[in-house]
Amino acid sequence: MTSSEAASQRIPPFMSLGSARSDITGGMATGLRSSNQLNSVDKKKVVRVSRETSPQRGPSSLGDDFDDSSPIASQLVSETKRRERLLGRALPRPQRTRILTVANQKGGVGKTTTTVNIAAALASAGLHVLVIDIDPQGNASTALGVPHHADIDSIYDVLINDFTLADVVAACPDIDNLYCAPATIHLAGAEIELVSLVAREQRLRRAIDEYVKFRDENGEQRLDFVFIDCPPSLGLLTVNAFCAANEVMIPIQCEYYALEGLSQLLKNIEMIQKHLNSDLVVSTILLTMYDGRTNLAAHVAADVREHFPNQVLKALIPRSVRISEAPSYQQTVMTYDPSSTGALSYLEAAAEIAER
Repeated sequence: MTSSEAASQRIPPFMSLGSARSDITGGMATGLRSSNQLNSVDKKKVVRVSRETSPQRGPSSLGDDFDDSSPIASQLVSETKRRERLLGRALPRPQRTRILTVANQKGGVGKTTTTVNIAAALASAGLHVLVIDIDPQGNASTALGVPHHADIDSIYDVLINDFTLADVVAACPDIDNLYCAPATIHLAGAEIELVSLVAREQRLRRAIDEYVKFRDENGEQRLDFVFIDCPPSLGLLTVNAFCAANEVMIPIQCEYYALEGLSQLLKNIEMIQKHLNSDLVVSTILLTMYDGRTNLAAHVAADVREHFPNQVLKALIPRSVRISEAPSYQQTVMTYDPSSTGALSYLEAAAEIAER
């Protein structure tokens, strides 16, 4: 699929759940009609699977005769029911702008993927969302389809050269109400340049406050969510993100190594709370790259839920090829494949965050 072909298929995810379900049920209905025709020809030769294990099972959108005894069919039924719960669901607007820093000093746990997909899901539901990319790699900017080459004014200019966020914020081309402050390669040297600046830890916070006032003065809609995508480190860029936020969201990969650095991250957050930002709380923990076929993933998930019962979301993000493919088309999985399991899981996570 070329980028232009992918762009033509971009559909807001909350609106696409019904069409995705229709495609699934339509295909199943065709199979069921063939099955019914066969039954009418010679019912004695057809072996039917007993339904005694679920005598109270209600009607399903997949059809009353659909056999969900196989693992694949059972998963299909489960996903269809999950989509039905999200279909047409209106997400509440927060009373004030919620600023969430998405952080974990371990790389490869899904920080950027989580940031852009949850932001896209919330924006698709009609909320106004800003993503601030402070990772020098600029992966969040890529996924949102926002240019971030070296000649672009970026979050680096906000932190170092005193630009305003209004100077650098760009609209996401795929989804309405979604905006991004991009990162460029210049941000790689910002850690060193910030050391000598006055109030170095508070520069991002002041920029966000000024941008909120700017939108209000110009009659623009208030931002409902701001997500700050951090680099995989605990340097001054991440400290700026912690000082700017009200909440911390921590994606945790369902593997042992991901748990090792969690205690160090929490100690750093505790220091920020004590000395720089007393309002900061760890509000959300999201389990990512979950593989239900392994005992390890189940054990890690159970351990995290035991230690953080109020912070861990019920939604789990599975390993998904579609999630990994989407950035190569400069898209989130919400627009790349809104009917995929990965998109469904991020929709559930976004709804859960919005309703907290």
